[in-house]
Amino acid sequence: MGAQNYGVDVGVAHAIAEEIKAIHALGVEIAVVVGGGNIFRGVSESAGNMDRSSADYIGMLATVMNAVVLQDALEKTGVHTRVLSAINIPQVAEPFIRRRAIRHLEKGRVVIFAAGTGNPYFTTDSAAALRALEIRADVILKATKVDGIYTADPVKDSAATRYDCITYREVLEQQLKVMDASAISLCMDNGLPIIVFNMRTSGNIMRVVMGQEGVGTRVCNERPVNSKSSMVNGE
Repeated sequence: MGAQNYGVDVGVAHAIAEEIKAIHALGVEIAVVVGGGNIFRGVSESAGNMDRSSADYIGMLATVMNAVVLQDALEKTGVHTRVLSAINIPQVAEPFIRRRAIRHLEKGRVVIFAAGTGNPYFTTDSAAALRALEIRADVILKATKVDGIYTADPVKDSAATRYDCITYREVLEQQLKVMDASAISLCMDNGLPIIVFNMRTSGNIMRVVMGQEGVGTRVCNERPVNSKSSMVNGE
């Protein structure tokens, strides 16, 4: 969406594609789950009094549109890409088949997962957790607009502190709005780590992949002994 109120900013898509290309060049197998909030949010004012299932399906179709945009941007950088959709749309995407997705990754292609889980009442977060487990991913990188997980909303609370590391249980108990509870629980049950970071900072995807300290917040089963929260001004 970029700086727009809605829709697709092609420049942003290109910038994301360039960052993904740089990571891909390292030999990292990459799968991307895209949302559709820049076009339509199922659980929001834009859905009005619409039936929840209908609104969620519209949201899934929006993710397919974003997936095709990202695919186009990646292909223009020379990265071979496949879009796999949970909803059958053969003209624009392959159907999601777990073994096919893994095979694409093994062949060095970037895989983009679209249409969430294919079911209403499940968010893109849940789709990311599910797909990550299905392809046996090492980690989920939760790209967002803030630089990690805070004790409170840093925009509203200037005293908010950012966690370097936090456990799944703490996220659930404190009701921190990082990912929805079902996604966090799924990752917790299967020991799949999550790193939450700010994608709007250029180069951050590479920094996270390279394990650079101080970038984002790691969510896992146990905090490291030397883990601590760092103060931020929230501005």
